[in-house]
Amino acid sequence: MKLKSKRVIQLFSALAIATIFIFSCQKNSGTADQPRLQLRLTDNPPIGIKEVWVDIQQVEIIVGDSLHPIALTGVHAGVYNLLDLTGGKDTLLADALIPAGTISQIRLILGDNNYIVTPTGEKIALKTPSAQQSGLKVQLHQEVSGGMLYRLVLDFDVARSLVFAGNSGNVILKPVLRILSFVPSGGNISGVVAPDSVLTTVIAIQGIDTIASAFTNATNGSYYLRDIPAGNYSLSFIPSDTAYKKIQLNTIVTLGQTTNVDTVHLQH
Repeated sequence: MKLKSKRVIQLFSALAIATIFIFSCQKNSGTADQPRLQLRLTDNPPIGIKEVWVDIQQVEIIVGDSLHPIALTGVHAGVYNLLDLTGGKDTLLADALIPAGTISQIRLILGDNNYIVTPTGEKIALKTPSAQQSGLKVQLHQEVSGGMLYRLVLDFDVARSLVFAGNSGNVILKPVLRILSFVPSGGNISGVVAPDSVLTTVIAIQGIDTIASAFTNATNGSYYLRDIPAGNYSLSFIPSDTAYKKIQLNTIVTLGQTTNVDTVHLQH
């Protein structure tokens, strides 16, 4: 037991840092009044260990002073080998709309199937005393605005997160997490085209590249382009009714903000 304990300690002492990324996606789905988070998992390769498996079953957030966590939808629950996520690779964990307000806490809910594999192929279970029930908690206190996509980066310090419990041979997973950054992934463009009876395609162009496009709402003529990189844009309005002329105008997108364009009136 003592020889095994020393070997395990040596392996743990050489572990590097894993990171969890929450990225925004590059699409214009979703409503204009809800923020959106997309969660991805990645890792830096540790030294002296073959595999590190973490069983992620759910992701929750606490908004404001609420005592009730919100379980994110679209969570890809499963057991992930952190060492498969190296060299810039990542994997999608969740993609969800969330309420606007202040995110005060994030929780990762783990299952029972957490373990490491040594270079000799030995599988050692990781004990997680409270992670399955209450989750791995990270304090955040960040405001999220309606319609924005946000990128949150959490640092998962693997070397400090694995604890060898004396002579028992148990290895305890006590994750050490800290926030590295929290930034919006882009800006938005919103506006209205009149008359609303004419379905209009709205295209955001930067230079010669089409960055995003959307259709106007048949009810009120509104449109919404989500998660666009900051910069100068040319907006092209193309009516479905060819009796109306195409219109083009310039606008600016600012990171973390929604640019409200004046109402565009189609002309014959």
